[in-house]
Amino acid sequence: MTTDSTPLPERVRPRTLDQIIGQRKLIGPNGALRRAIEAGRLPSMILWGPPGVGKTTLALLLAEVVKRPFIALSAINAGVKEIRDVISRPGGTAMPGMFPPVVFIDEIHRFNKSQQDALLGAVERGQITLIGATTENPSFEVNSALLSRTQVYILEPLSRDELIQVVDRAIKQDAFLQSKSITVESYDALLRLSGGDGRKLLNLLELVASAHVLAEPLAITDELVTNVAQQNIARYDKSGEQHYDIISAFIKSLRGSDPNAALYWMARMIIAGEDPVFIARRMLILASEDIGNANPTAMIMASEAVQAIKAIGMPEGRIILSQVAVYLATSPKSNASYVAIDDAIALAEKTAHLPVPLHLRNAPTKLMKQLGYGNEYLYAHAHEGNFVQQNFLPDDLQGHKLYEPGHNAREAEIRRSLQKWWGEWYGY
Repeated sequence: MTTDSTPLPERVRPRTLDQIIGQRKLIGPNGALRRAIEAGRLPSMILWGPPGVGKTTLALLLAEVVKRPFIALSAINAGVKEIRDVISRPGGTAMPGMFPPVVFIDEIHRFNKSQQDALLGAVERGQITLIGATTENPSFEVNSALLSRTQVYILEPLSRDELIQVVDRAIKQDAFLQSKSITVESYDALLRLSGGDGRKLLNLLELVASAHVLAEPLAITDELVTNVAQQNIARYDKSGEQHYDIISAFIKSLRGSDPNAALYWMARMIIAGEDPVFIARRMLILASEDIGNANPTAMIMASEAVQAIKAIGMPEGRIILSQVAVYLATSPKSNASYVAIDDAIALAEKTAHLPVPLHLRNAPTKLMKQLGYGNEYLYAHAHEGNFVQQNFLPDDLQGHKLYEPGHNAREAEIRRSLQKWWGEWYGY
């Protein structure tokens, strides 16, 4: 066993930007961050990337290069009070003639809105340079006010060759690993079990080396690594980057009408301890977005699933989730309403200046009635079939069609009704 209690990833952590493996687009000779720091500028930023690609290391080295004090917080433990203490304490606020300190917040996506808001003033006034690290999409997890005050830099997953470089360099640099006279016969198990996470890769390498107590040189094989690691646990972290990848695969399987794949991805989430209400809510969104009026019952089923899961919880909730997932996967599909509202929003943004036609305006006062508000409006229920043709859009948009029924049995009925009512008007 190693006598050094410091974990291997810390012992071999890069000490300069040039020692960082990967991320050449950011810190290579022409990288965006390299150019900024060579010009003496270090903007507040969000580093977004999967686990174990060097976000913390990069933040540390950026602060060193520009010679700033470095203050680290973890979003798991820090609250609003800790944030304000850091900003207000000596060394936590830039003094005249001094550059602001770098405040690094790991897992910033775990901060709630009030915690993120506590950073706004200090970032805006230049009291601190914020570097937040996140495995989650900042568009979802960082509020827009803070996002607008920071640059977002994407860190790429490490390639196979880069991960092999991480292993080889550790073996050459670390005294404990050197003492084992290591040769690597195969990297496959190391890379597979670490799942592309450089930190996990180094921890696994140290675990394998520590398990070798013989005096003879250590030959690392896939069999040895697998035996030491015992088992390859399903790679899913509900607070990490796999969270959105797995739910994406689940939703796409439902949309693609494949109940088998949908059940598999759902099972992956269930065994990883994903919140079942989250799964149910995502199915509710899909029921409207991808099924819509092709089967209106789908939304009712999904909505009931949300309430049922809240009422009974797990493990029985898995049965409800399975039933609804199979129902949604095998239901006819239509995104016609989804497309229609996006088109309507785009049109509204371009034409928000257009007035409401007089006949559609509210007329609560005598003056408004004199001005013609509400005049010539035709009350549908006063006409045969509870319908009368009239223009309901701004005059400049008359006849502009936004909703196109999908090609399924239910929306075929809707199309026939629209053709009867609005056939020539909208071109149905």
